[in-house]
Amino acid sequence: MGRHTGSSEQPDAIVIGSGLSGLVAACELLERGRQVLLLDQESEANFGGQAWWSFGGLFLVDSPEQRRMGVRDSHALAHTDWHDTAGFDRAEDSWARDWAEAYLRFAASEKREWLRDHGIRFFPVVGWAERGGHGAAGPGNSVPRFHIVWGTGPGLLEPFARKFWAAVRKGRAQVRFRHRVDGLLITDGRVGGVHGTVLRDDEALRGRATNRDPVGVFEAHARAVVIASGGIGGNHGMVRAQWPPRLGRPPERMLTGVPAFVDGRMLGAAATAGARLVNGDRMWHYVEGIENWHPEWPGHGIRILPGPSSLWFDATGKRLPAPLFPGADTLGTLAHLRATGHDHSWFVLTQRIIEKEFALSGSEQNPDLTGKSVLSLLRQRLGRGAPIPVEQFKRQGADFVAADTLDDLLAGMLRHSPEAPLDTANIRREVELRDAQLENSFGKDPQLAAIRAARAYRGDRLVRAARPHRFSDPANGPLIAVKLHVLTRKSLGGIQTDLSARALRDDGTPLPGLYAVGEASGFGGGGMHGYRALEGTFLGGCLFTGRTAGRAIADELDLAEQTGAPLSAPSDRAPGAEPERGRAWS
Repeated sequence: MGRHTGSSEQPDAIVIGSGLSGLVAACELLERGRQVLLLDQESEANFGGQAWWSFGGLFLVDSPEQRRMGVRDSHALAHTDWHDTAGFDRAEDSWARDWAEAYLRFAASEKREWLRDHGIRFFPVVGWAERGGHGAAGPGNSVPRFHIVWGTGPGLLEPFARKFWAAVRKGRAQVRFRHRVDGLLITDGRVGGVHGTVLRDDEALRGRATNRDPVGVFEAHARAVVIASGGIGGNHGMVRAQWPPRLGRPPERMLTGVPAFVDGRMLGAAATAGARLVNGDRMWHYVEGIENWHPEWPGHGIRILPGPSSLWFDATGKRLPAPLFPGADTLGTLAHLRATGHDHSWFVLTQRIIEKEFALSGSEQNPDLTGKSVLSLLRQRLGRGAPIPVEQFKRQGADFVAADTLDDLLAGMLRHSPEAPLDTANIRREVELRDAQLENSFGKDPQLAAIRAARAYRGDRLVRAARPHRFSDPANGPLIAVKLHVLTRKSLGGIQTDLSARALRDDGTPLPGLYAVGEASGFGGGGMHGYRALEGTFLGGCLFTGRTAGRAIADELDLAEQTGAPLSAPSDRAPGAEPERGRAWS
């Protein structure tokens, strides 16, 4: 039967999507005494959306966790890193820049305490994702900033979900599952509601595909509508249609890193209503994807969160050039690999490396962190052997090859990649030359230099970077090869919004009554990350945009009721010059 879904009173605001950004927006409105209706095309089993599956990494600046790990960070350093990484270069990036500035201030100031006020805590070791390597002025994080939520994605969602369901029980919020929004209702130029299709109930487990059988239609009306429907990562057709030439040809085969309901439908509905979509060609897909041996949705892939030590080869057996090492530059590596003409690449490593350096992205792949078990965490992360989920993938995953000798490993790699001409002689040579560099504590191999630099950071030395060792030494074995695939994940563009999260029209003015948050807004402004992200900024963007929209709507409703002024007055700053639009959304 499901739980009680609230009263029938007309809401002040409709929120489309029950993911993190939508829940935060709803909670902010509820805290201000407003009535909220939450709509989602999926069943209650998928409440929390894509964030439930996440590892729970958040970008923070100059945090106590960083300082305890010996990291000196600052707003100024983070600002430089962000802009060097984003590469803003379009006229339509004006609002995106403003959102980036606002988010950086948030991440360097009240973000951590605001989360702590909600009961959210962090794993003490701060991760160093997207660490770059192209020089001080290049993309990447100069210091570790990846803070893992204690409880991962479900732990981050829990306080907002708890507050929302409490409001439902009190009749202050309503929720309607299996209500797919098909379009926006516009009266006198203002968005005042939604219309859509009621879908047949479905008892599929979280993440599993649900039916699209219509059993009715509906309309809902409110003074504000918030689009919190996510991006396009579950829709491979849309991903390919918007794939940018700078990243080469789109892969013929990709794994899917998000459930199928991340389909981009509401972006088209917003555009039809008059909202402006920008930067559709900016996207964030991973290159360390592996097939899930126990998939939750079709083509379900998991990302390896690698330490710095695995040797990385393209599909033909050529070692990737510096600084394209594991964990260094996601999109730089993606562009390089797409130029090879093949859809996969290879890690070659040892058992010693997999035990120390491999983590798998996702709440379900990290039961110790997700379950908040200190004892399990100590056993998994600091004890002998690889974490249990990693070991399960090594034993049962289709993309793993393990062997006691290099000859057997190379033979296994050949069996796993008949579609590509693998130069096993070159792989052997690279492994042997790399091992020879370990005669001294210095040398010319830039990856070994990067590993030694990583181990200078306390956190990496503790849990993320293995001591350099010879692959040829049986004591470090068995040898392991992992076939890697492109894994779809995030959209970096979306509905352009001003700093109140109001959706903007082509002329730069707000579309009255419509707001956008989370991935649907490019995490703010239609693309606050620019071309590349610093990691830990996607969930953070959901938090920040949802918080901003909820507060802005409440302020506007309060003002309208006090003064009789119309909602969504024109923006308080002139839009930039009319830009050339990015690639079309499909």
